[in-house]
Amino acid sequence: MSEEFNMSMRKFLKQVGVTSQQEIERIARSADLGGRTSLPVKVVLTAEGTDLNHVVEGEINLS
Repeated sequence: MSEEFNMSMRKFLKQVGVTSQQEIERIARSADLGGRTSLPVKVVLTAEGTDLNHVVEGEINLS
């Protein structure tokens, strides 16, 4: 892959990581989570015009 591709990919993934963390922190602070100690999360990655459908699931400890 080209250097331009690598830089573009890194920029996109950094944006995904930073904005995702901000949103998870926001919901953990503001939502009524009913005393839960963990938050199940899922990310779905698609690319328009392709058959890409990559799912990552996990759990974030809130304590």
